[in-house]
Amino acid sequence: MTPLEDFAAAVSARAKGRIRGSVALDMPDLGRLYVDETGATESDRDADLTLTATSQVFRNIVEGSQNPTTAVMTGKLKVDGSPMRALKVGEILSAAP
Repeated sequence: MTPLEDFAAAVSARAKGRIRGSVALDMPDLGRLYVDETGATESDRDADLTLTATSQVFRNIVEGSQNPTTAVMTGKLKVDGSPMRALKVGEILSAAP
């Protein structure tokens, strides 16, 4: 399993049935995941919301060691779309599946 596939599996566990609409997790150092209520897949598809950060920042959010709101406020996580929606997605990704 590649690092991106491994990350997609972790995100899918949290996102399935909980994400409304679609979100792109753009990791310039690793790749791009398209996430919706069915889970996460590697894809360049357009999404309702795009979050951009390094793969380590996203991994830290999923593992619970990085607060998504703090990541946005410190410039580690960039949001293209609704900031309120981004906060909700961040909560879903950082919560236990």
